[in-house]
Amino acid sequence: MEYGLISHRSALNECYALNETELEISIRTGYDVTRVFLCYGDPFSAGIMGGEERWSGEKEEITEYKNLSLVRIWSITVKPKYKRCKYYFELWSGEEKVYYFEDGVYTRERMELPGRKEQCFFFPWMNPSDINVTPRWVEEAVWYQIFPDRFCNGDSSLNSGNVKPWKCEKVGRLDVYGGDLRGIRGKLPYLKELGITGIYLTPIFASVSNHKYDTTDYYRIDENFGDEQEFIALVREAHEAGIHIIMDAVFNHCGQKFAPWQDVMEKGRGSDYFDWFFIHQFPFDRRDYDTHDGKYDSFAFHGQMPKLNTNNPKVVEYFKNLCLYWVKNWGIDGIRFDVGNEVSHSFLKELRRSLKAVKPDIYLLGEIWHDSIGWLMGDEYDSVMNYPLEQSLNDFYIDENQSSVDFEHEINRCYSLYMKQTNRVLFNLLDSHDTERLSMRTKTKGRFYQQLAVLFTMEGSPCIYYGTEIYMQGGYDPDCRRCMPWEEIEAGRYEDDISYMKRLIAMRKENPACKSGRIEWLHETEQSRLVHYVKVSEEGSRIHVVLNATGQCVTLPEKAADANGEKILFAYGYGEAGLGPDGVCIYME
Repeated sequence: MEYGLISHRSALNECYALNETELEISIRTGYDVTRVFLCYGDPFSAGIMGGEERWSGEKEEITEYKNLSLVRIWSITVKPKYKRCKYYFELWSGEEKVYYFEDGVYTRERMELPGRKEQCFFFPWMNPSDINVTPRWVEEAVWYQIFPDRFCNGDSSLNSGNVKPWKCEKVGRLDVYGGDLRGIRGKLPYLKELGITGIYLTPIFASVSNHKYDTTDYYRIDENFGDEQEFIALVREAHEAGIHIIMDAVFNHCGQKFAPWQDVMEKGRGSDYFDWFFIHQFPFDRRDYDTHDGKYDSFAFHGQMPKLNTNNPKVVEYFKNLCLYWVKNWGIDGIRFDVGNEVSHSFLKELRRSLKAVKPDIYLLGEIWHDSIGWLMGDEYDSVMNYPLEQSLNDFYIDENQSSVDFEHEINRCYSLYMKQTNRVLFNLLDSHDTERLSMRTKTKGRFYQQLAVLFTMEGSPCIYYGTEIYMQGGYDPDCRRCMPWEEIEAGRYEDDISYMKRLIAMRKENPACKSGRIEWLHETEQSRLVHYVKVSEEGSRIHVVLNATGQCVTLPEKAADANGEKILFAYGYGEAGLGPDGVCIYME
């Protein structure tokens, strides 16, 4: 048995409370381990100190597991009667049996030693206030990300002199096209018909840029987008249409025109706001916006975006009051935190307590591109943007040597990072204003729909970037921020593309299996790049997802469709000859 591959810690996402009655426990082993048992019970069942009676618990086999590239993760849900749990593991590899405790592997001989001290694992108590509770409504959400300046121009009277004529081609980094809040309001019926139930807006506050990530005033809607009343009307009308709204909060850094920064530039160390930032040299050359020299901290090395000190109690209080204002006065449903891994943990903890006290089901979403378990323990973010899923899908198509087994391992890895309640509200996406568009990355329309099929059949809430429903083109920033071609959409040019997106969204909403965390993987030995998995709902309904990345036509099982094709929920590239190269088929069992 490969002892070095066995690991478990009674913390983070390896032992945690799912709710007030259920405890989730998992252990990692090598593939050579064929059976795993959990031996568990109440820590005090043999008395406070144990005495002459040795502690023993009940034994239950763990049958649920996920395969990753090097290890297997076994998981079980138990219900400790008194909310406490003491436990260890029994592992089998063929005829070999060992036991795993907090201090390592015990052989049978060590278990039989008289007077030995068992260093069992402990979960002290399932304290209700420590349980990670995520907003249930997010599990049903289908998101649509909007970059306001490029979505829709609804009020031409807001257009300043630098607004360019609306065009649906490549754009410049500094271009302004006049998209606004009234334009978004006018397209709510379009979004509702598409099936969208949530809008994620990139920043809408006063700023000197088109992207608004260099905020000037966090309380004032940018005049090019409208005003406070316009936004309140947008939130109200969205809610009437069954659509939630989350806003982008840029608290890691601000813009050069932010009043506290301007005060520092004027008064230097005499400014009351000097400690709102991380300034290491003063004075400095204000014309030099490159911060490689360390004169002050900024977002990346962009000196136009000085980094805010979210350790400063006054900064914490400012942004806490700001968010409470957004929630109480504007009625927003969630906040997405830009550069969410750089603001302080203490700030996020205090902010969460304040917001959840006012709106318990508010959705707090962090922009983090990597493993984010440190922010997802139930006292900071509810979720993060699931870029690891997007990156894993991308790499499968880039690397033709990856097989369906590799695909399984990567998907399982993405869903083994966090607690189950977090997985249910992950913000799953395939592109955004920070990446090239999905259409450019996938190269073919078949692969485009294959990745969307995965997006809409995975646990978590799926998000599409505006224009994805029409196969919009665009490379990296700023090309991924082209204007939405409303005239062509209304003329019916994209009717087929929109129809495909509507089918995916409807499938997601109507089939609980799509949202389930239960996956069964099927592998065709002769077709190593034919991805086939089954999603299983809590009620037992099953849907099959087949992605043909083999480069040749393949035949699907006869159960893929009845005589009228009524079992098919979604298909692209599927016909009488079978599932074509880059084709996808989702069908009910």
